[in-house]
Amino acid sequence: MGDSWVALATLTASAFAPARDRSRKRGAVVECVTFQEIEVPTRILLVRHGATQLTAEDRFAGSSDIPLSNEGLAQIGRLRVRLSEVPIVAAYASPLQRTMESARILAEPHGLKVQADSALREIDYGRWEGLTRDAVRERFAEEYALWEEDPLVMAPAGGESGLTVVGRVLPAVRQIVERHRHQTVLVVSHKGTNRLLISSLLGFDMRSYRDRLEQSPAALTILDFLSEVRPRLKLFNDISHYDAYPKREITDDLSKWSAPLEPS
Repeated sequence: MGDSWVALATLTASAFAPARDRSRKRGAVVECVTFQEIEVPTRILLVRHGATQLTAEDRFAGSSDIPLSNEGLAQIGRLRVRLSEVPIVAAYASPLQRTMESARILAEPHGLKVQADSALREIDYGRWEGLTRDAVRERFAEEYALWEEDPLVMAPAGGESGLTVVGRVLPAVRQIVERHRHQTVLVVSHKGTNRLLISSLLGFDMRSYRDRLEQSPAALTILDFLSEVRPRLKLFNDISHYDAYPKREITDDLSKWSAPLEPS
């Protein structure tokens, strides 16, 4: 009976151990198994700030420093509850009000001070700041058309291109991963910056980041880094902590690419 249990334990270990060292002795009945330590990936909890008044009005608010709206506070409050038991060791955020406010709410249950990092700030939209999308189309039609065609390279007058944003946010996130290997870290940033970062990390066509990736207010995205250059997307744009999906998530076309074709 004893030999049967030993054999069963050895078989179970063999089945569930992907990495192990084996040593055999002539005539031995039992195979010796030594389990190697499995490294935990570095986990980045990437969050977009909660909604603001300019979010509701569909205005360009890249460098505009505005607080969360009541809706945004409620959204982040829901996410705070969701993340309260997660073992977060550090919190980073863009220095703007809406991101710092979001990060402080999320970090408070963990007793963490939020570290502001200007590399995480939103795209600067230059002379478009504070204007509605329709107003930009009307006042700067040619500039807007060029930007829609290639937002990676083109920038509004006085603003930033997508490439500029990638050039600052990618090194910053790499440094965070290096600093907190095998730990879980909160990073709170913005819609455009998050999408460009994800596109770059996963090898997507960054020119289509606006059309193919979404970042809802207070959305949670999880990236696991096996190394500084080997990320895996575990969760994307999740807002299941909301009571219900915001109406604009279902009814609004948030980019020209996703709009239905006009009848011929």
